[in-house]
Formats: sequence, structure tokens, C-alpha cells
Amino acid sequence: MQKALLFTNMDNKNLEIIQVNIYGADKPGLTSALTSILAKHNAFVLDIGQANIHESLTFGILFLTDQDRSGLIMKELLFKASSLGVHIRFKPVSEEEYNYWVGRQGKDRYIVTLLGRSIDAQKIADVTKVLYDQGFNIDAIKRLTGRVPILEEERKMLSCIELSVRGDLSDEGRAQVQAAFMKMSRAGLDVSFQKDDIYRRSRRLICFDMDSTLIGTECIDELAERAGVGEQVRAITESAMRGEIDFVESFTRRVALLKGLDVSCMKEIAENMPFNEGLERMMKVLKMVGYKTAILSGGFTYFGKYLQQKFGFDYVYANELEVEDGKLTGRYIGDVVDGRRKAELLRLLCQVENINIAQTVAVGDGANDLPMINTAGLGIAYHAKPKVKANAEQSISVSGLDGILYFLGVRVSRVDPESR
Repeated sequence: MQKALLFTNMDNKNLEIIQVNIYGADKPGLTSALTSILAKHNAFVLDIGQANIHESLTFGILFLTDQDRSGLIMKELLFKASSLGVHIRFKPVSEEEYNYWVGRQGKDRYIVTLLGRSIDAQKIADVTKVLYDQGFNIDAIKRLTGRVPILEEERKMLSCIELSVRGDLSDEGRAQVQAAFMKMSRAGLDVSFQKDDIYRRSRRLICFDMDSTLIGTECIDELAERAGVGEQVRAITESAMRGEIDFVESFTRRVALLKGLDVSCMKEIAENMPFNEGLERMMKVLKMVGYKTAILSGGFTYFGKYLQQKFGFDYVYANELEVEDGKLTGRYIGDVVDGRRKAELLRLLCQVENINIAQTVAVGDGANDLPMINTAGLGIAYHAKPKVKANAEQSISVSGLDGILYFLGVRVSRVDPESR
């Protein structure tokens, strides 16, 4: 009852707000010992936070009390800190300063993710300068990856830092931030900028393009090579992926060139498909944390099913080639899975899984992936063509597929024991 009274009487001249900052070697029981002192004197905790870096503790408490007890509280806290071997500092906070801080908490929160093979001081400085120019305040910084090896040649894994920031952002400001961060990808750093809302913390479905996203080849090009029409098919493929010609038209023309090819070559292609970096690790972690996964591909069902069996994808939607007497007819069965169809399938899977579209993620590299990338709650252009990167809010160009995990906020080293 007394705590509630204190909190609701901020105009009472006898009340005092005190900020306590503690730093030093982390000790078991430290938080319990210090908060017990506050509890004994009925102090009201307004805010509390803690960070640990290599066993070094930074700990802060903001509390409200009356002037008659504040001196005794600080004295007991000082003695307790001394006995625990940590340093302690006290700072009075005015009502105006506190109200300003409370008002700042009402601003929109964003998550900024820095991802690269290594993240040096200059990259951090460049990102935080962009945020500073837009008036953002950084609330917290944490590392999502494990320890960084001292020797450069041992740094085989990714490095990721996540910033939690607050501020107001206009449409023009958002465009400026996105443009600045996209430019950094050419300098070896992928930066994700996402609004930190309830949906970001509850993603449940992730949909992937297949060719050149999950695997490092275009299966239709592999089939074309064996049919002796590789050059013609590649030219059509590249034009379609750049968005220069309609995907359905290009697909029909390419499939027609495969007429007469023996289907036995599909097994050989599947067994030798080059998996893109990080695919196995990504799928392992996604399944561990409960994601549903889908392949939505303008390629072929045969190869999607092969990946499904090997890595455990929940859904596969792709194109079915028509076969007669063990040979491809140059035709396909059913509707083409083009960009429009991918977006439709994404929405359909939301209905099947009973989830909000904002809880979805879509990943792709080509122009025909843009509809699903822009429909999903989080769309990621993965090692994508320039047109795709320019039209997607998030882009990964530096890391492998496992880099997607960090854009999702997964602290991989905590869920995958093999990660550093």
C-alpha cells in the first residue's frame, strides 16, 4: 500500500528519485542482495537493467523513495557493494528528467541487426551514425553470435550484433535509413532494420524460393545442358530473373526446349545439387525453434521433393513436368508457380496454419520472388539481383542462409550447441 502511495504522489516534495549504477566483476546473488535492501525500506523500483560482458557486470536501478530514508538506503547499498567487491555510484534524478525518459519510452522501437563475417569498430560507427542522424536513441546492444576468435583465420562463423533503438521516423526518414543500410552491404555488412512489434517476436512460417536461393544453381539450366540447349535456356532464364520478360512466357519457352530429355537425368542432377552455404544449419535451427517451412518455387517439384526429404521442409509447391514413356514432353502439368502464385500460396499457407500474414517470412533472389517478399511480414532478398534488392526492405548479401536466423532474432549459440 505504501509503495502505491509513493508512486502516485510524484508531486510530493519529500520524494526522491535515485539512479544506482553498479559495475565490476559479476557475483552470484548480487541482484538479490541489493534489491533486498530496497525492499526493506519500501523503495519503489521504477526501472532495472543489467548487462554482462566477459564476466564484467553493469547493473542499474532507478528507484523512488522519500528523503527521510534515501540516505540510509544509499549507505546500506554502499556497504553491500563494498562487501561484494563492486563499484557503486548514485545520481539524483529530477521529476522533469524522469518524465522526459518516460515520454521517450512511448516512441516506436526498432531492431537493427548488423551481420557480417566480422564487425569492426568502423562498421558499428557507420550504422550508429545513420541512427544518430535520424534522432534515434539506443536502448540496448547485444551480441547474437558466440565468442569471436582472436585469430582472424579461425573466424569461420558469422558475427552479429543487435541494437534496440527508439525514435520517430517519417516515410522519408525510413527511405534514407534503408538506402544507407543497403549501401553498406556492398562494404561487407548486412543491416536489417525492422519495427519491433508483437509480430516480429512471433514469426511462425518461412517460405523459400529454391533455385539460386536454397541451391546454387537453376535446375532448368542443368536439364537444358543435358538436352543440349543450355545456352538458349540460360539466356531466357537470366532475362526472366531480371524481370525483363513475363515469367510464365519464359517458363513455357524453356520447358518446350527440354522435349525428348530422358527423365533419368533428374535423379543425377538432384543428387549433385550444390546446397547454398548455411542451409543445413538454418533448417536445423528453424525446426528446433518451431518454424513451419515451405519451398515455393518456379522450378520443379522433383527437386523440391528431394530437398524436402533431405532437410525436412513442411511444404513444397513447384512445377510438375509432363512425362511420357520416360521422356519429357516439353510441357508442364497445372498452373505455373510464378510470382503471383507464390504470393497466393503464402496466403494459403497462412490459412492452413492459422497464422497472421505478419508472422511470415519470405526469402528469394529473383524478380518472380518479389510478390511473396513484399507480401510477407518479413521479406528478405537473398544474394539477389539488383532489381530485387532495390525493392526489398531486407537484404542478405554477405552471409549464407544461416544469416537469416539472426534477422529473426534467434540467438543461435543458445539453441545450437555446435555454434560458437
